[in-house]
Amino acid sequence: MAIVLHSSPLFWTRLAAMVFSCVAFSVAVHGGRLIHGTGDWCIFCWAFSFAGTLLIILVELFGLQTRAPVSWRNFPITFACYAALLCLSASIIFPLYFLKGSMGPSELRDYRIVSTVFSCLATIAYMSEVSISKARPGEVAGYMATAPGLLKVCETFVGCIIFVFISDPVMYDRIAAYKYCMSVYCICFILSAAIILLCVGECTGRLPFPFARFLSAYALLAVLLYLSATIIWPIFSFDPKHGGIKERPSSCSSTLGLCPWDRMMAVAILTAVNLILYFADLIYSARLVFVSA
Repeated sequence: MAIVLHSSPLFWTRLAAMVFSCVAFSVAVHGGRLIHGTGDWCIFCWAFSFAGTLLIILVELFGLQTRAPVSWRNFPITFACYAALLCLSASIIFPLYFLKGSMGPSELRDYRIVSTVFSCLATIAYMSEVSISKARPGEVAGYMATAPGLLKVCETFVGCIIFVFISDPVMYDRIAAYKYCMSVYCICFILSAAIILLCVGECTGRLPFPFARFLSAYALLAVLLYLSATIIWPIFSFDPKHGGIKERPSSCSSTLGLCPWDRMMAVAILTAVNLILYFADLIYSARLVFVSA
């Protein structure tokens, strides 16, 4: 089987991202002494990004794109966007848990600093890959290479982070308002993930209704749901009249990572972020419907 090497900025950017992510998790595993469960998440982010990029490079080197069971116009950029977000999260979480207030040996700290630096470099490389691969005006490309497609990736990723904050420890089973917000996060996440899978699997043409109109209707529904959650979550989390805690407890300053109050604040902020993402998605989807019409 012949190897086809296309020397292009996209190829070298992918290669750099793969090397940076490989160095990040290799150094962390070798000398980082990651005993906290958060370290496992960071290792997963780097290792997953490395493995997926290696797979994409090998498929393109051997010219197997047409034999892949996924849409090659949509899969590489979808993966690159997820890898960028994963490495970004690791670049924030890793120093927060393993460098902040670290009192260990200098060699241990050096290993962790190196992992953090290469994680940041991998994030930049994956963002560059997304920038190179995204659709240009007038260019025929897959849905995931367009702004709405990339927004779907960001929406599902933010949804996953919300699930982490709201589930460890479990916070949504206290009152009915939290359960409602949790249902909003789940519904929107499932539908956004389903849209991504339909696009990557090239199944949008098999739907019994126009895909563009479905995207617009779903974006409007998601905006309304997230708008309600953006209002409800802070009220029941920080308003004393509804059992919330307005001021940050002093005990949070000595807590490793994030205390429960910080987690509630993080969920409130991320809910607002996803509302903005869904609103931007609605604008792009509405434009897509009008252009198609």
